[in-house]
Parts: sequence; structure tokens; C-alpha cells
Amino acid sequence: MKILVVNPNTTQSMTRKIEAVARAAVHPETEIIATSSKDGPPSIQGFLDVSTCVPGLLAEVARHPDVDAIVVACFDDTGVDAVRCLTTAPVIGVGEAAYHAAAMISPKFSVITTMSRSLPGLEANLMRYGLDRRCVRVRATDVPVLKLEEMDPGTLDKIRAEVKCAIEQDRAEAIVLGCAGMSDLMTQLSREFGVPVVDGVACAVTFAEALVKANLSTSKSCSYA
Repeated sequence: MKILVVNPNTTQSMTRKIEAVARAAVHPETEIIATSSKDGPPSIQGFLDVSTCVPGLLAEVARHPDVDAIVVACFDDTGVDAVRCLTTAPVIGVGEAAYHAAAMISPKFSVITTMSRSLPGLEANLMRYGLDRRCVRVRATDVPVLKLEEMDPGTLDKIRAEVKCAIEQDRAEAIVLGCAGMSDLMTQLSREFGVPVVDGVACAVTFAEALVKANLSTSKSCSYA
């Protein structure tokens, strides 16, 4: 089985991080093809970046026509519907995967993301997926996406502080990491706070495996035709 994991931004260090998390999550015989857009923004933070990264994402998907499933590794689920129009293979966004996983393991969850300007898009996605009632709050750390690549202890402290508030104030019973650049923090934060911490990259690639094994493909009857 081949799963294409596309980072819609152009930051290679983030793509390498995403690749490592994806490879660790899947079956050893599953091949992960991790790549990033050749053209687009270095990070995706808000509506403008979401729009401008889509052409590069679609071009990258077109370069890999023989994969069994595709994961779009942007928490905004950037361009997922457009990618589904290009292929019959299952296409999963890491945000959608993380939200559904959190809803399966907890009655209510909070999301910890990067910039405040990302909140409206994430909240709109939760409503679209019908999971807004399960999400008690989407919290912004106001840490720029690319700051996550620096492994700065101060950045981790800001994320920790929001996780703590989500548990104590929101009464969240699971935490969703609202950026693919946070994917390497899942195990560490889960152990530290004693609640499930959900990473969308790991969830998306394992959901993709399940859909392929179940012989399910993207519907072409109308919307994704």
C-alpha cells in the first residue's frame, strides 16, 4: 500500500517531521511518500495562505497518480475537497481525522492551535463535520507555525499552558493538536497531562490504511465527479 502525504506548504523541515510521524504510525509494509508543495506559502496561517497553497497542492498530487490513498497534512484541511475531485483514492485531511478520532475516545475535546487568525477556519470546519458540539473550545497559542520548527523551550511552554487551561477550564477530556507542525509533541504531552493528545497526521495515515483495506474509494456520483 502506498500513501501519499502532502504538506501543502513549502517548509521542508516540517515535511520531514510529518514523514517521521507518519512512518511510525503505519504498518511496516505500508509505504509513505512524503512530499511538500513546490510552490506556495512557507506556512499556512489563515484564509489567504489556505487559498494560495491550493494550486501547489494539486500539482503535487498530480505527480503521484499511482498511490492508494492521500493525506493532506494541513490542519485546515486545505484543498481536501479539490483533491478528492482528482482521484478515486481515499483523501483525508489531518484536521478532519483528528477531530473524528477525538470524538471517538472522549465526550468533549479542545483544540490547541497556532495563530488566532486560524480560529474562524477551524471552527467552521468543526461545524461542517458536525463536531462543533463535541469541541468545547479552539485555543490559539499565537505561536507562528514556523516557530514550531525551532524547538524553542518557550514555545513548548506556551503550548503546555494552553493544554493546562483546556483541561482545567474547558474540562476537555482529550486534546487535539491543531497544527501538523505539532505532530511530534503528541506522546510527550499525553504522558505529561494524563489525557489523550490527538495528532492528526498519525490518525490520518492510519484511517487511510483502514479505508484502503476496506476497499473504499472516493465517491464520484456527484460532488467529487
